[in-house]
Amino acid sequence: MKGLAALKKEYEKYRKKYKLPRFSELNQEFEIEKIQEKETEFLLREIRRAISDKIAAFLRFFELFLNPTTAPVFILALLKTLNVRDKELVEKIYHNLVAFELTAITLDIVYNEKKEAEFIRYIFKKWQGFKKELIEFSRVIERTKTKAREKKRKSYFG
Repeated sequence: MKGLAALKKEYEKYRKKYKLPRFSELNQEFEIEKIQEKETEFLLREIRRAISDKIAAFLRFFELFLNPTTAPVFILALLKTLNVRDKELVEKIYHNLVAFELTAITLDIVYNEKKEAEFIRYIFKKWQGFKKELIEFSRVIERTKTKAREKKRKSYFG
């Protein structure tokens, strides 16, 4: 590829063929513009891998909450303030991410353009609803940070 314009032009062919989301929408969610530097005959595979990279990053983050043996201190502090509902949300998000990741992994075994397109369409649609859970969890983090600060203040001055 030779830049963003070429990537968009190439993507547009696949978008029409497979009824994929608009480039701008997919790029906004999964930063697919970063693949413009790669030379490839398999654009949909590279897009799927960009999507998988984002999913994998979230997956690693949520794994720290479920298996905190190597978690940084800030995760351990957050864990202490999570209630049962918060922990259930973490588990729900984690299981969704695992399902996304397992679906993507099977596509790495044998390339199939149509299945790559189906994955992109499926994940984009699912991601729109899934973001609500991520936003809800970000509110949990904000709430727990506030609680932790209040607790710290009381321990210094109380």
